[in-house]
Amino acid sequence: MPQTGEPVVLERTVPRPTTRPAEPEADPEAPAPPARRVRVRARWRRDWLLLAVLGPGLVLLVLFNYVPLLGNVIAFQDYQPYLGIENSTWVGFENFQVLFSGDARVTNAVINTLIISTIQIVVIFPIPLALALLLNSILAERIKTVVQSILYLPHFLSWVIVVSIFQSMLGDAGLVNTWLRSIGADTFSFVGNPDTFLALVTTQSIWRDAGWSMILFLAALSAVDQQLYEAAAVDGASKLRQLWHVTLPGIRGMIVLLLILRLGDVLSVGFEQLILQQDAVGLAASEVIDTYVYNNGIVAGNWGLSAAVGLIKGIIGVVLVLLANKAAHLFGERGLYQS
Repeated sequence: MPQTGEPVVLERTVPRPTTRPAEPEADPEAPAPPARRVRVRARWRRDWLLLAVLGPGLVLLVLFNYVPLLGNVIAFQDYQPYLGIENSTWVGFENFQVLFSGDARVTNAVINTLIISTIQIVVIFPIPLALALLLNSILAERIKTVVQSILYLPHFLSWVIVVSIFQSMLGDAGLVNTWLRSIGADTFSFVGNPDTFLALVTTQSIWRDAGWSMILFLAALSAVDQQLYEAAAVDGASKLRQLWHVTLPGIRGMIVLLLILRLGDVLSVGFEQLILQQDAVGLAASEVIDTYVYNNGIVAGNWGLSAAVGLIKGIIGVVLVLLANKAAHLFGERGLYQS
């Protein structure tokens, strides 16, 4: 301690310089480090176990879904099964010329396919959404579970059983016509009638698949934030306005995704369902692209022409998926993928 009266000398602390040693300048001619390659290697080291688990499924997918695509080469051949691909005659685009030559059977199959596809998109597609909205409004979980189980149970029935059930109900000797005879009324042929065939296959598709498709919409509805409904109710929004401004925007992504997938499958309208009922109603009312490929290829032996039809159908499906996905991006949705 300094004595009283002695001046106090304050030491000034000079901060030390924090300069770092100069780094050597980078050689502009040296190649840049492969950052992307390093990231890929790091991901491989991190996710090798997941990739190993994924491996067997990926191999099966390639073997059974992509390797068979090589068989489309027969679309350019006069393919004969007993000769094989190597010895069959190459005809180039002759099969495609026959396809676009205006053949009556091809034209009829395309028209029927487009009509049934339009019905499935316009009529059948919204029904699972409506069922999901109605079922989601039920507060009792036990009732919701029972109704949901009843609705999606028909999905596990094969089309053979479904067609048989409708035949036993609506056929000439079915339950409905038997009842009409008992009261002295005129009977009506629902099954086997070309005039009612579209209504019949639409009803069958709704009964079998609407409940199963409903599950996807119910899963999307469960992810909607419940606080949004509470805020809308506080603001005085009715149930209809909550549906329009909260529910539908909340599941719009799922609706767009399923619609894109449906558009990509627009030329496939149910081969098994239609082929089982084709003999009863005739080709004019029931022939679609898939049944044409079967009847013209496997039954009639025109393998090359049928392969050409299937190849064109697949290309159109891919183009429709890409266009629908692009349209989803324009409306601000993710779609199937993002570029």
